Amino acid sequence: MADIVVLGIFVADAAFRADRMPNMGETVLGQSFALGPGGKGSNQAVAASRAGGDVAFLGKVGQDPFGDMALRLWQDAGVTPAVSRPEGAATGAAFIYLDAATGDNAIIVAPGVASTLSAADMDAQAKLIGGAKIFLTQLEQPMDAAHRALQIASDRGALTLLNPAPAADLPDGMLSLCDYVTPNENEAEALTGIPVTDEDSARAAAAHLLAQGVRRATIITMGAQGALYHDADLSVRVPAVIAGDVVETTGAGDAFNGAFAAALTQGQAPLDAVRYGCAAAGLSVTRPGAAASSPMAADITAVLQKI
Repeated sequence: MADIVVLGIFVADAAFRADRMPNMGETVLGQSFALGPGGKGSNQAVAASRAGGDVAFLGKVGQDPFGDMALRLWQDAGVTPAVSRPEGAATGAAFIYLDAATGDNAIIVAPGVASTLSAADMDAQAKLIGGAKIFLTQLEQPMDAAHRALQIASDRGALTLLNPAPAADLPDGMLSLCDYVTPNENEAEALTGIPVTDEDSARAAAAHLLAQGVRRATIITMGAQGALYHDADLSVRVPAVIAGDVVETTGAGDAFNGAFAAALTQGQAPLDAVRYGCAAAGLSVTRPGAAASSPMAADITAVLQKI
């Protein structure tokens, strides 16, 4: 059993840094290449563990070198894998374009065997899911798996946290299974139809999500503008934490979500947990990689003490 259970995918990230994306039919010379661990769910599990959480990861990987990479990652990060490895199945991979000037990214994800995660798989892990203090998921694995896992966690009293990424249409009633929802600006717009460009528009989108059934709070992550925390009684924009020069933004949202979940299990108030998440994200963008950029709890605390 674990305090935090994360459902998601692991993929191997193939990251290419270049001045621009190529046009169709064009070849562009890149400045660097790196192969490392990724996948939103796995990244968030690693981030939560490094931020002080007791974490289990629920997913699937193949019996291949990328799957072996995943197991080494989780062992090093202190994450307990609740992972099956079907024979003949391939672990997923992701193409990541990194803008050499800004560190911003564009990503294509192929989930591999994780695309077979199902509602039945969640039923088989009901004890693990329901025994958590917090259950966290995203939308890179099939929707029916995420939906069923949220139902199990909700029915058994775990706090539920949905990071609705990548943006997708949600089944009716899914938001009402969520205590916290953490979209970025684009995902908030996809869910609400409200373009999120500033604090006021973020507040309008957050209120819309609460009206759709989110039970406790909506947190809209806004990059350099920080994060807006919005519940029935309180609406506060938490500023971004500047911890150094931006190297790469890949994984910043995952660092936020993992650290936010870890802070909640440590007894921090939700708004303080948002600040903790913002500090983790601020540190992560100063480092290359996705999972590799997630900071340790001591580093997060040290940054917060300087603010």
